[in-house]
Amino acid sequence: MTSRPSQHAVATAEVAARRADVPHQSMFWRMLLRAAVLRRGRAASALLAMVVAAAVATAMMNLYVDVQAKLRSEFRNYGANIVIVGKNGASLPAGALQQVEATLGDKSIAVPFAYVVARTSDGQSVVVAGTDFDRVRRLNRWWNVSKWPAGPLQALVGTRAAGAIQHSDKPFSISFQGRSLEVTPVGTLQTGAAEDSRVYLSLSDFASWTNVQPSTIEVAASGSAGEVDAALNRLNQTIPTAEVRPVRQIVEGEARVLNKTRATLLAAAVLIVLTAALCVLATLIGWVFDRRRDFAIMKALGASEKLVNGFFAAEAAVLGLVGALIGYVIGIGVAAWIGRVNFHAPVIPRLSVLPWIVAGSVLVALISAVIPIGLLRRVQPAIILRGE
Repeated sequence: MTSRPSQHAVATAEVAARRADVPHQSMFWRMLLRAAVLRRGRAASALLAMVVAAAVATAMMNLYVDVQAKLRSEFRNYGANIVIVGKNGASLPAGALQQVEATLGDKSIAVPFAYVVARTSDGQSVVVAGTDFDRVRRLNRWWNVSKWPAGPLQALVGTRAAGAIQHSDKPFSISFQGRSLEVTPVGTLQTGAAEDSRVYLSLSDFASWTNVQPSTIEVAASGSAGEVDAALNRLNQTIPTAEVRPVRQIVEGEARVLNKTRATLLAAAVLIVLTAALCVLATLIGWVFDRRRDFAIMKALGASEKLVNGFFAAEAAVLGLVGALIGYVIGIGVAAWIGRVNFHAPVIPRLSVLPWIVAGSVLVALISAVIPIGLLRRVQPAIILRGE
């Protein structure tokens, strides 16, 4: 009858099992440190290549995210990218502006416009538009305006429309369907387009004078080209009695610039990463030849091919990890410098980029180690240790 092992014996066996792994871990770190110290030149060159690759990738990824936001913000300064008009020139339904804002959210800007052809006191025709000046100032920042109207019955006069008014600096009268209105010009407008031929009034003054409701809403919708297309579809469903169409020059121009920017940044990052991978590959190959005796001794002492290859791959992975961490810090600084010099605005550091940089750097290091690991398999301990 066999006796059951005592609790003390079981505990002793567990402690021994845990301690058995400690020498292996200690040996790994000692060999890794020895390789880095004794071959500082090769280790430094490989680490430098990984740092440069990680720094460039970090800078490019941070710039790509921030440049997109900054370019989209700049494009919003060039006016609307969606126009909503009543079908067959009819006015839009009541509450259309509120429907548009509810559909697109707070990040978009919607501006109503109403138009009539009025006559001046001397019988000349002039296009008069009613709009919300506060919204227009936010939408069309590119307009060249001398002074914006701020009170009732004040007008913004286009440079060409001023020719139809006898005294563009004094109050003048305009009439529509037998109803006259005297307004005071407070500023001039110059855009080089059709706006120069119009007289702009506040929408409240315009509606009480003409009883005409807005027939156009200009919208600056934020987001990518796909998001703008989705906004178009939602607006078509929300206001089926209106015609919703994009301003192709703005939408396509924005998409083209963003795509070219993305392609340039990605191409630069890929080129640098490939160059770094080649440098690491050359360094690791030289590392194998320099350390053939070390690996031969490991094999002679009973280390398996799997263990030797795993050790070498671990060295490459640690190299990639350290290079990624150092490169990330440097890349954040480079991105901030580029943003300040070229965009006069800071580039926000993004921690979400770090996992991608670490994973990419380790992957590049491991891929670069594939060929050197193949050379390791050819190391014959007997030949190397005899000095042949």
